[in-house]
Amino acid sequence: MSEKILVPVLGESITEATVAKWLKKEGDTVEADEAIVELETDKVNLEVPSPIDGVLSEINSKDGVTVEVGALLGTISQNEIQPSQKKVITKIEPKITENNVVNLEIKKETPRVFEEPEEEEPLILTNEVKKDKTDYSNKNNEILSPSVRKIVVENKINLEKVRGSGKEGRILKGDLISMMGKNPQPSERKIKYGQEERIKMSRLRQTIAKRLKQAQENAALLTTFNEVDMTSIMEIRKENQEDFQSRYNIKLGFMSFFVKACVAALKTFPSVNAEIDGDEIIYKNYYNISFAVGTEKGLVVPVLRDADQLSFADIEKNIKTISEKARDGKITIEDLQGGTFTISNGGVYGSMLSTPILNLPQSGVLGMHNIVERPMVVDGEIKIRPIMYLALSYDHRIIDGKESVSFLKMVKENLEDPRRLFLNI
Repeated sequence: MSEKILVPVLGESITEATVAKWLKKEGDTVEADEAIVELETDKVNLEVPSPIDGVLSEINSKDGVTVEVGALLGTISQNEIQPSQKKVITKIEPKITENNVVNLEIKKETPRVFEEPEEEEPLILTNEVKKDKTDYSNKNNEILSPSVRKIVVENKINLEKVRGSGKEGRILKGDLISMMGKNPQPSERKIKYGQEERIKMSRLRQTIAKRLKQAQENAALLTTFNEVDMTSIMEIRKENQEDFQSRYNIKLGFMSFFVKACVAALKTFPSVNAEIDGDEIIYKNYYNISFAVGTEKGLVVPVLRDADQLSFADIEKNIKTISEKARDGKITIEDLQGGTFTISNGGVYGSMLSTPILNLPQSGVLGMHNIVERPMVVDGEIKIRPIMYLALSYDHRIIDGKESVSFLKMVKENLEDPRRLFLNI
């Protein structure tokens, strides 16, 4: 008995996918509902499970092949013990009779299946980044001169690779300077892959490229900037983090404040939450906040639904759950659809300032950036404050400059005085 593995329904408007990789090889034993092949669509990757227990007897669609919904991927055959696999063991046991005569009693035991042991997976060594514990200023406990020691520590020179030209092999300043003048070796990638590499873009990367280009071509993009003093939010988080975490089992982050601040501003300026459809404007009276998540395979933008009806704790929990799904490759089409406004936090990667691109068909996207201590004038005095630059990119076809600037100003005010978010003012 065998069962076909077919390409499942992939989601709204998605008719084909690419076979990213088979997780099992022909002849491998699989269990029902065990993931056996990974498909890549324009939006997400998904794993196709085995329909039954059995053996992957045939692979019909190899890695890299484009397949349509309903296409045959492979075949699972039910586990059947072949006669050649069965071995009947006869066991001879001595039996002593009443006359002390030893009879040999032959017993046939239940047939057992002997399987070849699985081969061990090869050990794969990775270039794991580890904390450097090398003592650069010491070699065989010898004392270095101050000038040599300074060069060694500042440039993190491994003295085990330096041959000293001084008396008894002592390392001199000239030895280090000569070493620093040597030409470095080519990069590991160049050694491994050659001068250039040519790799086909994944479907997700192709879709990202197409959509970003469409945003630039089909919208009148403009960006306005402002800065926000993060002092109050950082103090609230510091003072209440322990209680918040113990009560809700989640950390209080920055995103919940930004989501709340944006929702409040979107309610005041509905055009930022709208979209264009032909010659009509669709005003969205619900607030589904998309947020950008960077993964190994590219940027995805899942949606936090009905964010206006969520508490701070609910926002943090939902963002954590959806982000983990995205990074684990378990995000679904439904997780990516229906957003009305996007927040992109480039600050987690160290970005100081950027001009984010719209996530069509949305009309606005807020860019968050890193928090840097900067001198600010506060009540006539110069003080050091944690400052974040904000950027709002918007579609100028339906959002005027006055609305965009006022929207961003309101977001800034709500973040600098977070009590407004609790009091709904």
